Amino acid sequence: MTSRKRMGTAMQRLLLAAALLAATPLLAQTPAAAQAISPQDQKGIDGDINRHFGDAPADPGPRAKLSGSLRPADVRAATRKVADWELAWSQPYFDRIWTWSVLYTGFMAASPALDDSRYRDAMEAMAQKFQWQLRSEHPNADDQSVGQTWLELYLLKPAPEKIAPTKAALDDLLAGGAARIPEGQAQIPWWWCDALFMAPPVWSRMYAATHDAQYLDYIDKHWWETSDLLYDPQRHLYFRDVTFLHKTDERGNPIFWSRGNGWVMGGIARTLDYVPKDRPSRAKYETQLREMAAAAATLQDPETGLWHSNLLDPADYPQPETSGSALITFALAWGVNHGVLDRATYQPVIAKAWRGLVGQIYADGRLGNIQQTGAAPAHYLPSSSYTYGVGAFLLAGGQVEELSSHHPRRATKHQP
Repeated sequence: MTSRKRMGTAMQRLLLAAALLAATPLLAQTPAAAQAISPQDQKGIDGDINRHFGDAPADPGPRAKLSGSLRPADVRAATRKVADWELAWSQPYFDRIWTWSVLYTGFMAASPALDDSRYRDAMEAMAQKFQWQLRSEHPNADDQSVGQTWLELYLLKPAPEKIAPTKAALDDLLAGGAARIPEGQAQIPWWWCDALFMAPPVWSRMYAATHDAQYLDYIDKHWWETSDLLYDPQRHLYFRDVTFLHKTDERGNPIFWSRGNGWVMGGIARTLDYVPKDRPSRAKYETQLREMAAAAATLQDPETGLWHSNLLDPADYPQPETSGSALITFALAWGVNHGVLDRATYQPVIAKAWRGLVGQIYADGRLGNIQQTGAAPAHYLPSSSYTYGVGAFLLAGGQVEELSSHHPRRATKHQP
């Protein structure tokens, strides 16, 4: 049985629990850690394995011996190791669901960062396989997300067929079309904070491809209605959706999910990549990124350099969480590279975070400590590796390499 097969037996689950304790630092082996993997958590882990998003083997092997320094060569070495391992494993399972589209953004970032066309070529072949189609006829934000890669490939080498299906879908939304919204959620297109990573970068890239400002107008309208609903203006963090507005943890603290806030910070960066610098509304996004960056910096774990699944509750969620941490690191490095964040303030934060991320790489290139799919903080295995977390890491690697080399790099020749 391969490590990607479902680990559903009682014995395997005992092995997973033992692996969690063995791989958790002594200080983190609290009672909460000992009983971390609940039946609900295990169900999520098993589901993600069955859908080929990744896996969580009981024995992932030793950690890699890599430098976590900001030297460009060291950053590239760590980025390449993860990218090569993930590409070799994941290529047979490529799909258009959001978990994959986030990985694709990472591969697109890895090509220029590593000066290696293999990752971009793999994306081109994948796009052709799916005939440049989105995942659904009336796509929500998640199902729009793969359009980010279609558009980036178009901007590198324009051809109408590459963006025609995506443009038709966005134009339908502009004309009043809408995807179904679950009951009990806000009746707005981007009703959950993750959506701010999935959809707005598609719309800003469509603006870059068409120079039609209505795509940017759509972002301005819907980003800020989501922000008005889910952004805490005192803590400068996002709730995941309206069901979390009045939830608290056992200590009475509000629940702020690290990956959810990473989605927003990364979404700001990827959206602004294609928003003209002289557009009046741009400043408001930059202000929100500055606010969130300052909040995130205060919540960085001083030992690991990473962030916990529940940002305000490291005691009950002691493991570092790689996907949220990578997205935050990406956004911080992007902010410094683009003059939005102060280098002297944030480079030490980025350096500590990057060292922590590199510490999650195993000898074969697996990236661990990635929480399984979900909508809230959860527990997971140190070996847990899933596509979207790898994509976030590759995005971070691209920006950290640029930060270190001091040579601004553009993914396409069409950026404003």
